[in-house]
Amino acid sequence: MNDDQKQLIQLAHTKMPFGKYEGRYLIELPEYYLVWYQQKGFPKGTLGTQMQLVFELRLNGLEELIHNIKKQYPKLK
Repeated sequence: MNDDQKQLIQLAHTKMPFGKYEGRYLIELPEYYLVWYQQKGFPKGTLGTQMQLVFELRLNGLEELIHNIKKQYPKLK
């Protein structure tokens, strides 16, 4: 398994660590929330990179890809 595949599996299992949507999977964050972050600036680090990827996936209608990955692969440690 390459690094990109591992990152997508990790993304599928990552939950929002803070705020109003704490505990919700990133792929399930409301679109308006992702748009707001896109305009304001995503957080630094891994979380911001993952949120930006979720934004792009949602923008292109590809969120089902992450839902399928979540079902097919167990959470990586």
